[in-house]
Amino acid sequence: MKNLLLIGDSIRMGYDKSIKKTLEGKANVYFPAENCRFAAYLLRYIHGYKKLVEEGEVDVIHWNAGLWDCLRLFEEEPHTPIDVYAYYIDRLCQRIKKVFPEAKVIFATSTSVQSEKMDKDFKRYNEEIEEYNKVAVEVVKKYGFEVNDLYRVSTALPEEAHSDQVHYYTSMGTKAFAEQVLSYVVPALGITDEITYKEELYTDKPIGI
Repeated sequence: MKNLLLIGDSIRMGYDKSIKKTLEGKANVYFPAENCRFAAYLLRYIHGYKKLVEEGEVDVIHWNAGLWDCLRLFEEEPHTPIDVYAYYIDRLCQRIKKVFPEAKVIFATSTSVQSEKMDKDFKRYNEEIEEYNKVAVEVVKKYGFEVNDLYRVSTALPEEAHSDQVHYYTSMGTKAFAEQVLSYVVPALGITDEITYKEELYTDKPIGI
């Protein structure tokens, strides 16, 4: 079977188990137990995630980074200035090509938040998320990577799909993101069999974001 590697922040953590359960017997699905945090952190550690794959090479990578980067703590500037974010996304693209030269690569945009419900000392704005997404998409497309617009999916979801102001650890949210990711990774993996969605909700408390 082919190998799928899912990399990203706690949004990824919300759907990764459902992807693994759904593709059981169709593909090997791997993902780190940790939250992959911001772009600079991911650049530092992404090569180590290759060790998660038990046998063979990584055939498909689906990854994201951005929500940590545009976070504003204590009403200060975003954690990662947008030009620096673009720099790290570019370096990540280079690193992915170097470490996973044969992999089909899919980049996922960062999802929307309920900004009006967030504390002023821990704040994200959808307008800025959109700006960071735009910059990232421009960079990854230069490297021929496919783009999965999870932001678009998130904006179409009702309020009850949220489990908090940032996450979607509900049955509705999990299914929406998992099915969207499956629509990209299944053809990339060359799976032609019919796929039946199988859910496994993420019930742990989110670790940072």
